[in-house]
Amino acid sequence: MKTVTSFAAALVVALCSTAASAVEPDYTLNPGDVLQIDVWKEEGMNLETLVMPDGSLTFPLAGTLKVQGLTTEQTQVAIKERLKPYIPEAVVTVAVRQALGNVVNVIGQVALPGVQTPGRRVTVMQALSAAGGLTPYASESRIIILRRSGERQEAIPFPYDQVIRGRQLDKDIVLQTGDVVVVPTASLF
Repeated sequence: MKTVTSFAAALVVALCSTAASAVEPDYTLNPGDVLQIDVWKEEGMNLETLVMPDGSLTFPLAGTLKVQGLTTEQTQVAIKERLKPYIPEAVVTVAVRQALGNVVNVIGQVALPGVQTPGRRVTVMQALSAAGGLTPYASESRIIILRRSGERQEAIPFPYDQVIRGRQLDKDIVLQTGDVVVVPTASLF
């Protein structure tokens, strides 16, 4: 009987892990993400929770865990380890219900400037498209991406005028959470 139970538990983990990771297995959690956390055969321990602004979450018996920057799989392992004294063979699944922490901003000469919460990773061109495209007053050659890494901020040039022509496609980078795409106004002279 124990073999059947272990097999069923392994099957549940495999199915849930596949479903949760089918979209983007390497997606890392961000503050604002909504997670569904389930512990198999533990009805009171299935809940939807929010990753707090400090990057942590609180789960029954596991306490507070720092999950920002972790994948769902890494978060499952962390919760399982914390539950081990109480539920030795816990089968934990973590799925991203809403990727609300994946936020990018597009400002300047675009039709719809503002905050975007795409729910998936997007490239610069995809973010510009979601912003309604460039206005006639945009400077195609001076677009930059502002990216913060810890205390350091960098400006990454984006050659829109080349990418739109099918050149320098490697420059159409995937945006990271918190990136700001700046589309300046073209100069008159």
